[in-house]
Amino acid sequence: MHGILPLWKPRGLTSHDCVIKIRKMFQTKKVGHTGTLDPDVEGVLPICIGKATKIVPFLTNTKKVYVAKLKLGAATNTEDASGEIVEEKVVNVMPLQKEIEEICLQFTGEIKQIPPMYSAVKVKGKKLYEYARENQYVERPVRTVSIEEISLLSPPDNKEHTISFRVVCSKGTYIRTLCVDIGKALGYPAHMASLVREATGAFSNKNAVTFATIEEAILNQRTTNILYPLQFGLTHLDVWNVDQEVAQRVLYGQKLPCNVQFKTDPFVVVHNNCVLAIYKVYEKQTGYVKPVRVFSR
Repeated sequence: MHGILPLWKPRGLTSHDCVIKIRKMFQTKKVGHTGTLDPDVEGVLPICIGKATKIVPFLTNTKKVYVAKLKLGAATNTEDASGEIVEEKVVNVMPLQKEIEEICLQFTGEIKQIPPMYSAVKVKGKKLYEYARENQYVERPVRTVSIEEISLLSPPDNKEHTISFRVVCSKGTYIRTLCVDIGKALGYPAHMASLVREATGAFSNKNAVTFATIEEAILNQRTTNILYPLQFGLTHLDVWNVDQEVAQRVLYGQKLPCNVQFKTDPFVVVHNNCVLAIYKVYEKQTGYVKPVRVFSR
């Protein structure tokens, strides 16, 4: 059984919980997820099964789409609704929609973020949330992320003091932190009240499947209807179509001469619509490319 399963992760489960559940359902150990979603977050979580586990690192490096709700007036230690309140300020008058939109524009493009203490980012070989649980302070690395778009989904809620927005961003973006930073720019402590991941790469809420759907497919022996081929998870990479002779060398894992200019590095090598490997430019020899992953036929 090989392919990519576009799971709609429910709230209450960790990404690892989902992997364990899928392993049992498909009766295989070769299962991996493509980017952690917090337990309180629901949404698209592509799961790789069998040979598809080889492309996990390449699926994580894709554009993400989220729908978030930001709440003004209170900051928490986790930057989301599950944490303890560490700062409060009464919101007497909600900012106007125009002001919010102008502030959001300041957060588009490449921006700097400091990841939350309650996150899986590693510092000196230890995850930040491990330091946080031990009440230890550690300097967090500043990271550069890319925000392609932030758009309000509705007027600000004057009663609940919330702002709902959609964001298109690069991998590694912490929406929790984005909510906190937007709140600060508006003059208030803030936290992320809720989050849904609508899309990651070529997978979205339109083609995602629930655990109930998966169980039904397994029961009816129709799992091929819900599994996507490897190439569907690599649509963000350029393609190099090769002939039979070159294809054979690719399957042997050889470095190859190549004068094609690719927009992405790495890129996918294909023969007769079949993904053979992922290659990248060979930095030690001009005009050559080398394998990163090779898939057996």
